[in-house]
Amino acid sequence: MGKRKTPKPTPTNDAVSKSKKKSKASSPAPDPEDCCFTGTPILPNEARAKWPARYNGSITNGKTENGVVLKAKSHYHQAKVDGILFELNDHVYVKAGDGELDYIALIVEMFETVDNEQYFTAQWFYRAQDTVIKQNSDLIDEKRVFISDVQDDNPLNSIVSKVKIVQVPLDMDLTEKKKIIAGYELYYDMRYTETYHTFSSLVTETTRLESDGDSTVSSESGCPDQLNDTTIVKAETSSTNGSGSSERTLLDLYSGCGAMSTGLCFGASISGIKLVTRWAVDINEHACKSLKLNHPETQVRNEPAEDFLNLIKAWAKLCEDLKFLGSNRIVSSSIMDEDDANDEVDDGNEASEKPSDPEEFEVERLLAICHGDPNNVKKPGVYFKVRWKGYDSSEDTWEPLDGLSDCQDVLKEFVKRGLKKKLLPLPGDVDFICGGPPCQGISGFNRFRDYKAPLNDIKNKQLLVFMDIIEFLKPKYVLMENVVDLLKFSGGFLGRYAIGRLVSMNYQARLGILAAGSYGVPQFRMRVFLWGALFTERLPPYPLPTHEAVSRGAPPVEFEQTTVAYDKNETCKLAKALFLGDAISDLPPVANDESQDERSYGTSARTEFQKYIRLSKSEILDNANTSLSKVPRMLYDHRPLRLNDDDFDRVCQIPKEKGANFRDLPGVLVKDNKVEWDPSVERVLLKSGKPLVPDYAMSFVRGTSSKPFGRLWWDEIVSTVVTRAEPHNQAVLHPNQDRVLTIRENARLQGFPDCYKLTGPIKERYIQVGNAVAVPVALALGYTFGLAYQGLSSDNSLTTLPFKYPVCLACLPSSQVDNSDD
Repeated sequence: MGKRKTPKPTPTNDAVSKSKKKSKASSPAPDPEDCCFTGTPILPNEARAKWPARYNGSITNGKTENGVVLKAKSHYHQAKVDGILFELNDHVYVKAGDGELDYIALIVEMFETVDNEQYFTAQWFYRAQDTVIKQNSDLIDEKRVFISDVQDDNPLNSIVSKVKIVQVPLDMDLTEKKKIIAGYELYYDMRYTETYHTFSSLVTETTRLESDGDSTVSSESGCPDQLNDTTIVKAETSSTNGSGSSERTLLDLYSGCGAMSTGLCFGASISGIKLVTRWAVDINEHACKSLKLNHPETQVRNEPAEDFLNLIKAWAKLCEDLKFLGSNRIVSSSIMDEDDANDEVDDGNEASEKPSDPEEFEVERLLAICHGDPNNVKKPGVYFKVRWKGYDSSEDTWEPLDGLSDCQDVLKEFVKRGLKKKLLPLPGDVDFICGGPPCQGISGFNRFRDYKAPLNDIKNKQLLVFMDIIEFLKPKYVLMENVVDLLKFSGGFLGRYAIGRLVSMNYQARLGILAAGSYGVPQFRMRVFLWGALFTERLPPYPLPTHEAVSRGAPPVEFEQTTVAYDKNETCKLAKALFLGDAISDLPPVANDESQDERSYGTSARTEFQKYIRLSKSEILDNANTSLSKVPRMLYDHRPLRLNDDDFDRVCQIPKEKGANFRDLPGVLVKDNKVEWDPSVERVLLKSGKPLVPDYAMSFVRGTSSKPFGRLWWDEIVSTVVTRAEPHNQAVLHPNQDRVLTIRENARLQGFPDCYKLTGPIKERYIQVGNAVAVPVALALGYTFGLAYQGLSSDNSLTTLPFKYPVCLACLPSSQVDNSDD
């Protein structure tokens, strides 16, 4: 994962080059005799100054020695093709192959070669179906095209006709936009770059700065060599500064226990941005409790994302109906009054029945709000948790909104408090949305996957919900994470859909594949990340790797070039790959039946990784001005899933050596990497009477796998941290202890700080860790977000990190990183 070759467009003289993109129905090419340059040639000194490569170097048959750049005898402003006059910077249709649609291009150069051949240089436009969006092009207006940076030379007679194209600003009022584009065949408002499948804004830096105020701005042309005769339309932009707070707000959807948002906030802090996870949503109750435990400042909602979407829509309408929006909008405050401090934050759906006494009850106050069916009466909608006057919390009930019509004062008071505390986000409240919508319909474990129409599968519905929430809240930034199968299944349909939805909402977009091992953890774990940014913001780059990584698996061929890595020809200084021992060798030994959730370390950190991972949250966030607490460090969640007696007996007989697994047990032979029973050895039985070597281990992957009951080793990595700790079909055994890796050891492999405590049953904690985004990856992305937010990053797709994980130890005095309990 250290290096890769970056694709570059190859200039071509073929008029049906695959790099040119389609437009209208194919037309016959003009007769070559009807093509000629007209008017006076461009002055030689002017032409040489603008296109020096056409005139410099050795000339052989009209080309340079490397055979790439056509050599020019003279350049022209005009040419006639089939009786039509064309000029520099005209938009034109270009002849494609038979039966294909014509391509569209901008003429950026017209010249005659030293061999008296007539050429023009085209800068190509892409239609949505010719970009990564492909079969999801129905998401994009059919008149919308995207300018590219791809240019190449083509015979003059391949020009077919002119085409009227207008550039419009992304923020133009829809009604005004329709009026403008009605007079044109096509319009464009973004640039498309095949590298990392990037859709980027054409606005200038001046426009970005001015968009923070109420000034009128012009979307100046962002196209290379485009002259000022291209039509530019102006539009007004509105301020999105909100309350002006220096704190940037994050909504973590499908948050799990909060690893992604935690890493993003750590990374943003390093860049100088205070990013706070203000809201989080997940369906897993235990994961929500873990997130709340570690982030008490976060409004954590344990509910399906679709219920959250319905709720924030209803909340916005309720605030509007009660006239709390607009000029009357309440500004949030970090200082709560006494009543605020006593408010319950209860997002669950549990409630007792309303008292059965026939007398009329009086509402004392409202405690919480949800969308769903908390009473299980098959009547979903907006409900409020009610505290009844004269009754205690055991009598609280969930009541529908329409049942509170006589309680307007109480309702107003609840909404007022909710706005003040930012209980729920409104459009414009959220700076950044991150999330990994589960797409279980693409899982290889799903035998009924819908290859032809993945979005019809209910198991892929969350991708739609995720995009719908973005469309409603309109954050400045979006970061979506998912498994690589998103780009493999059904030709990458769902990944293409995600990009298409962002672009259809006028978000810039950039796709990349990152391997966790490339950022300083001992696992490979390749994942897809999709950036989105409003046109007024800089689109964040991807952070280049900081560590060598041991490769395990590969992305689909079509998306191979979206893997974030150094170019083959680039020199880079990567840190050595981290291995298992670098991460967990300092942790104290524990037994298979360990039951303690908290314990002292009793050991010293041995590596830089271990020193960093022991830091507290405040030390990580405030790395330059930290002093260690005198409170002894505690180690949390360092306990394994307890194996049953049979499995424990099996594990005890696995040799404590590199590569050991069930194949080392008596009675097993290996021939050509395939296991079979040894006929000379009687089958060994356990105390329970069950076989020492189970049948399922012998038949797993048709007897070719060495994973069952496999030991990990100190100088190895894991492919990916999994959600299940059973050793039956995976290598999860500790190198020299008879048990599986503990929850904390798995958390270390994911880059979780040791201070991050988890809640719930043991199996649930393993699930939380296994489902998480590796914290160092999120940290690196948070750093690039912070740079982009401050306008400190370039428009490049990649950037080099100024640090290597573990981060910031160089900022700390040496005394501050010795966290031993010895």
